[in-house]
Amino acid sequence: MEKIVYSKEQARELYEKMATIRYFEACIKHDSLAGEIPGFVHLYIGEEAIATGVCAALRQDDMIESTHRGHGHCIAKGADVNRMMAEIYGKETGLCQGRGGSMHIADFSIGMLGANGVVGGGYNLAAGAALANKAVLKNDKVSVVFFGDGASNRGTFHEAMNVASAWKLPVIFVNEMNCWASTTPYRATCNVENISDRAKGYHIPGVIVDGQDVFAVYEAAKAAVERARSGEGPTLIEAKTYRIEGHFVGDPELYRKKEETLKIFQDTDPLRIFRQKKILPDAECNEIEARCEEAIRKAKEYALSCSYPDAESFMKYVYVD
Repeated sequence: MEKIVYSKEQARELYEKMATIRYFEACIKHDSLAGEIPGFVHLYIGEEAIATGVCAALRQDDMIESTHRGHGHCIAKGADVNRMMAEIYGKETGLCQGRGGSMHIADFSIGMLGANGVVGGGYNLAAGAALANKAVLKNDKVSVVFFGDGASNRGTFHEAMNVASAWKLPVIFVNEMNCWASTTPYRATCNVENISDRAKGYHIPGVIVDGQDVFAVYEAAKAAVERARSGEGPTLIEAKTYRIEGHFVGDPELYRKKEETLKIFQDTDPLRIFRQKKILPDAECNEIEARCEEAIRKAKEYALSCSYPDAESFMKYVYVD
């Protein structure tokens, strides 16, 4: 593979996207623990390089399917953080008019087909989008489905992989191998060392990448996108990462030691790994982070200033007019 040379502008965009995700999630964590946000929220802290690297390889009209841990995917694909924050707060100005909340954010205008509260619920939607684009609409759009290691044991994973391989669909399977399926460690339910090994059963490429290195993720995604867009079919990318936060905000995490988790985060923080490469000076990274923190502060202000949906409109958007 030809080595990619990154411009300062490309590096700034990647770091800004990761920092935006980090500050967004930190804000959501604080507000959720304070009881300000309705429902459960699941955080993407420590996994920012995966969504950022993959979505940087996509066009705006390409499509992604997300998970219940989907804020990072939304932001990386280009969702407006003001309307995202409003959605999570359940406000009428949210991306789904406050009806979706944290686990069901969607924005079709940027190809974000939706987060999904059903574990393994995105595979067939992404494969269906790829089939529609290839066979019906006859364009060169690519679709991506993100999923965790626990979700890779669902039957929908194998169904979608099989049909994508058989019909050479332009879909990319991105496994965020974060070592935990809710409260269950990976090897307790899976007897393969690497989830990417399963690609062999469907005669498609299986790629392992360091999920903490945004550049490594981007390069793997770029190759998979080029393959899909040229008609060669799907790729399975396994991005090695770690779920730093609990399964949900407020998770007591009795199944693991917090000190070990913090040590892993110190060693694998994707923002720190980016800085170590010295592509941008620390002062510039600090400026980017300050700008992102301010943008998230304003997003929260926006969400708080907006109104909740009228209770009498609860059936609105359920059916197409």
